[in-house]
Amino acid sequence: MSLQEWTSLFWKQIKETDVLQWLAVITGVAEVLLAKANKILLYPAGIISTLLSIYILFDVELYAECLLNAYYLVMSIYGWWYWAKKKDKPPVPISQCNRNEWLTVILIVAGGFAVLAFALKYYTTSTVPFWDAWVSATAWAGMWLLSRRKIENWVLLNISNLFAIPLLFYKQLPMFAMLTIFLFIVAVFGFFDWKRIISKQKLFSA
Repeated sequence: MSLQEWTSLFWKQIKETDVLQWLAVITGVAEVLLAKANKILLYPAGIISTLLSIYILFDVELYAECLLNAYYLVMSIYGWWYWAKKKDKPPVPISQCNRNEWLTVILIVAGGFAVLAFALKYYTTSTVPFWDAWVSATAWAGMWLLSRRKIENWVLLNISNLFAIPLLFYKQLPMFAMLTIFLFIVAVFGFFDWKRIISKQKLFSA
C-alpha cells in the first residue's frame, strides 16, 4: 500500500471514529500526562480509559489487549491505593528496581507471554496471537513497575508501545495507534523527568 493510500485510509478512519474511541483516547492522554507529572490523578483517568478500551478492543478481537486493560484496571486501583499518602507516613518515593524486582519483571513478561500466546492461539479467533501477547506481557510488567513508582516502568511500557503501534494500525484503529505514538514520546520525557526527581531525592537525603 502506498503512502497516499495509507494517508487516505487514515483520514477515512479518523472521520469514522466514534465518541467512545475519542473519550478513550482523551482520558488515555490525560493519564500519561499526569503520570509524567507524578500526579496521583493519573489513576482515575486511567480507570475511565481502560473501561472504554476493553469494550473497543474486544470488538476488533484484540483479546490480549482486553486482558491487558483489565489488568490496567486492577493495577490502577492498586496503584491509587499504593500512591495515596497514608496517615503519619510520607508518600512513596520514586526509586529504581532492585534485583528481586527485576526478577519479578522477567517472570511477568515471560510467564505472561507464554500463557497469553497459548490461549490466544488455541482458544480464540485472534489473527495475531504472538504479537498481541508480547505487547500485553511487556505492558503488564511496565504497569506493575508504575504502580510501585519505579523509574524502569517507562522502559517496559515503551517496549510495549513500540510493538503496539504497528499492531493497532494493522487492526485499523488509527486513533489508538496515534495515542500510542504520543504515549511513546511522553514516556521518553517521563523517564528523564523521573530520573531528575531521583537525583534530587538523593541530594536531599545526602
